Amino acid sequence: MSEMKAAADQLKEIGWGVSVFGSARLKSDSPYYALAQEVGTRIAKAGLTVIAGGGPGIMEAVNKGAYEAGGKSVGLNIRLPHETTNNPYQTHSLHFDYFTSRKATFFMHSAAYIVLPGGFGTLDELFEVITLVQTGKLPPAPIILMGSPYWAGLIQWIRDQLLSNKLISPHDPDLLTVSDNIDEVMSLIETFRADYAEQFDCVPALPE
Repeated sequence: MSEMKAAADQLKEIGWGVSVFGSARLKSDSPYYALAQEVGTRIAKAGLTVIAGGGPGIMEAVNKGAYEAGGKSVGLNIRLPHETTNNPYQTHSLHFDYFTSRKATFFMHSAAYIVLPGGFGTLDELFEVITLVQTGKLPPAPIILMGSPYWAGLIQWIRDQLLSNKLISPHDPDLLTVSDNIDEVMSLIETFRADYAEQFDCVPALPE
C-alpha cells in the first residue's frame, strides 16, 4: 500500500497515459524494438504520457521514443535479480519491490494499453487488464496487440478453446484489437479519448 500511495503522489501531474507492455529480453536490433520506439514517439506527439516498465528491451524502446520526442516518459521499475539496470529514458522514474503495486499503478493512470511481444510477465499484465476491463473493475479502454504474427496463435486459442467452450462471453474477444499499423492504433486511441472525454476529466484512481 505504501508503494501505491507513493506512486499516486508522484504521478499526480501526469494525468492519463498509455501503458505499453513488452519483453525485457528483446534487443535493439529486433524489429519489435523499432516498432515500440515509434509507438513511444507517436504517443508523446499526441500529447499523452507513455507508461512503461522502465527496464530494457521493449520497455526501453518505448521510453526512448517518448523521451526523445520531448514527452512525458514514465518508468515503473521493478527490482529483479536479472534486470539490474533501468533504462535512462525516463522523465518520471518510480521503483517497486512488488508486482502487485506496480501493476495497480499502470492501471490507475492508463486510458489505453498497447501490448508488444513478451513472456510470462507481459502475458500476466495483458490478462489482468483484460480481466479488469471485462469485469468492470476498470473503465473501458482500448487493449491493442501489436506484432500480429506473435499473437496469432493466442487469439486463435482464445476462440477455439475459451469461446467454443463458453468460458468467456461471445463479445469478450472484442476487448482485444490486433494491429501493426501505428496510424490505426493512434486513431483508435484518439477516437476513444474523444468519445470518453468525460471519463478523462476524472482524477486517475486505483481499480475498484
